[in-house]
Amino acid sequence: MGNCQPTVVPYEDFDVVADIKAIRKACKGLGTDEQAIIDILANRSAAQRLEIKHAYFEKYDDELVEVLKSELSGNFENAILAMLDPPHVFAVKELRKAMKGAGTDEDVLVEILCSATNAVLSINCMLLLSTVHDRDLEADIEADTSGDVRRLLTLLLQGNRDESYEVDEALAEQDAVSLFEAGEDCFGTDESTFSFILATRNYLQLQATFKAYEAISGTEILDAIDKETSGTLKDCYTTLVRCAKNPQLYFARKLNAAMKGAGTDEDTLIRIIVCRSEFDLETIKDMYLEKYDVSLKDAISSECGGDFKRLLLAILH
Repeated sequence: MGNCQPTVVPYEDFDVVADIKAIRKACKGLGTDEQAIIDILANRSAAQRLEIKHAYFEKYDDELVEVLKSELSGNFENAILAMLDPPHVFAVKELRKAMKGAGTDEDVLVEILCSATNAVLSINCMLLLSTVHDRDLEADIEADTSGDVRRLLTLLLQGNRDESYEVDEALAEQDAVSLFEAGEDCFGTDESTFSFILATRNYLQLQATFKAYEAISGTEILDAIDKETSGTLKDCYTTLVRCAKNPQLYFARKLNAAMKGAGTDEDTLIRIIVCRSEFDLETIKDMYLEKYDVSLKDAISSECGGDFKRLLLAILH
């Protein structure tokens, strides 16, 4: 978990003036030079892209986002605009979108909230939502979810997970017993015990707990969750367990699911590929190849097309 590789790193020869001129040129005149836009934005870090956004406005008195909106379309436009937000701002916008209108896209809530670090879940995230959308994230979660799912997501939003790398074997045993007694060993399931342990222990601690759980119960923790819970709560617990075991494999699975069957879930491809590019996307690529025996690049190539495909492949390097 400690050795994760990104695909995008800060561009060494970064020249913000040259970049904004090149983007301006790509958007002016007849037609748009999409390849020039891809070549620049896919090879700059999020911080450098923000610098480009600000410098563009300073020099041309035009919002880069608005300029690109008028020039681009479809999934390519969505992906480019996602790249012009800091990853945590984009994640918050995605949460908002998931809770907008009738119905809630629980898959997106689960993916973002159950895989996030404390920094992303912190009070900054809530303050940010207030400034981006004039909303309070916790209030939205309360309004759009219910019961154990609401309690779990609210607990996660507090950002109280231990993020150290220390493992307390005695605590792992104790937690494993608590989980067993709260689930398989009793009639019904005590969800609050599951939620508290899965939302607050560090990932290495949880790995030790899952090992101890299997030794006590003879059942793998994911099988126990499958048997004891259902619906969105089961999805939350499964995501928390998969992220504790191997976050990069979790994202590889999500990418595969987004491309499986009829149609492609482009929003999920954008969210994971853009948001993970500076953290662990290279490692996610390795996990994808290991699990599915096909490279992520080849999978994207066969599922996506046009400038959208070219952009994703450029980010994947």
